[in-house]
Amino acid sequence: MVGCRLTGDQNQDVGDDVAEVIGMTEVLLTVGTRKGLFIGRRQGGTWKFDESPYFNAQAVYSVAIDTRGASPRLLVGGDSAHWGPSVFHSDDLGRSWTEPAQPAVKFPKDTGASLERVWQLHPAAAEPDVVYAGTEPAALYRSEDRGETFELVRPLWEHPTRDKWVPGGGGEGLHTVLTDERDPLAVTVAVSTAGVFRTLDGGASWTPSNSGVSAVFLPDPDPEFGQCVHKVARDAVNPDRLYLQNHWGVYRSDDAGGHWTDIGEGLPSTFGFAVVAHPRRADTAYLFPITADSDRVPADRRCRVYRTADAGASWEPLTAGLPQEDHYGTVLRDAMCHDGADPAGLYFGNRNGEVYASADDGESWRQLASHLPDVLCVRAAVVG
Repeated sequence: MVGCRLTGDQNQDVGDDVAEVIGMTEVLLTVGTRKGLFIGRRQGGTWKFDESPYFNAQAVYSVAIDTRGASPRLLVGGDSAHWGPSVFHSDDLGRSWTEPAQPAVKFPKDTGASLERVWQLHPAAAEPDVVYAGTEPAALYRSEDRGETFELVRPLWEHPTRDKWVPGGGGEGLHTVLTDERDPLAVTVAVSTAGVFRTLDGGASWTPSNSGVSAVFLPDPDPEFGQCVHKVARDAVNPDRLYLQNHWGVYRSDDAGGHWTDIGEGLPSTFGFAVVAHPRRADTAYLFPITADSDRVPADRRCRVYRTADAGASWEPLTAGLPQEDHYGTVLRDAMCHDGADPAGLYFGNRNGEVYASADDGESWRQLASHLPDVLCVRAAVVG
């Protein structure tokens, strides 16, 4: 790969025991960085990375791997310093890309806003052709043609609280979209720094859903909205159970976001960006704790993923195969993911340009790449 180093040979073996379990399963791993998109492909027990990055010199803030159709579609939110942001798609697993003739995501003139970047691309759980996009400035867009064209969801853009939303440290981004396979009208989003909002009527109306989530940086630490929510994930077995990583604080909701309970006890720090729910196990989620908002490095300078298997009642560090020396690689909110395989493949990338993978639910890890540009997002899926 140009601009990076793989640990060992370019065709990297994941181990005989793991290879026997995963057989000939093909997994696609996409790594969005400040300077392009890197793609790895695992066939059986061997990883192969494409020779050069795609979207060279573009910052790739969002990737979606849509496996709902007859063939997978990749969606990428790229940001060119010269041409600006755009959404690209590929129907051949990233070997070629299409950019629409007209911008797929743009703000209508009457909004007075212009698109800075696409923070999130999310294939809807219950509607085969629907894809949502979350943007900066914080807005939600809906596509009904698998991400080729998008339309602004105006009721959220025109929400009566909007004039009080304040950009977070990384900007005012709508960075989380969760849909519900039981109900296509139910959508949950999270905005930095406005908090969690829900709709139960397909986007016609939106309600702040932050009860119990603290905003320690505000005069009123328990406001209706204004929390700096970093990421939200949905439990695989109980879809009304959500996990939330806040700007200070880790929370769980058992009523789809109606109320939140603090589950941060047992973690070395409750500050962080990423949270990922296991794709099949109930009550199981993963975090990467960061020391503090004023010191954004791994908690205690150690590279550790933390897992709960009891919905946050307890947490355990997962360290096998990860660096044991002092470590400074921060994992951003979309830079950790699973691939949906069985056992689950887990992945994270950091701002040191390193990518780590586990093929056994997080029990053990190995480094897949180093010296990449700053990793912004990581997405993976079984594609064959």
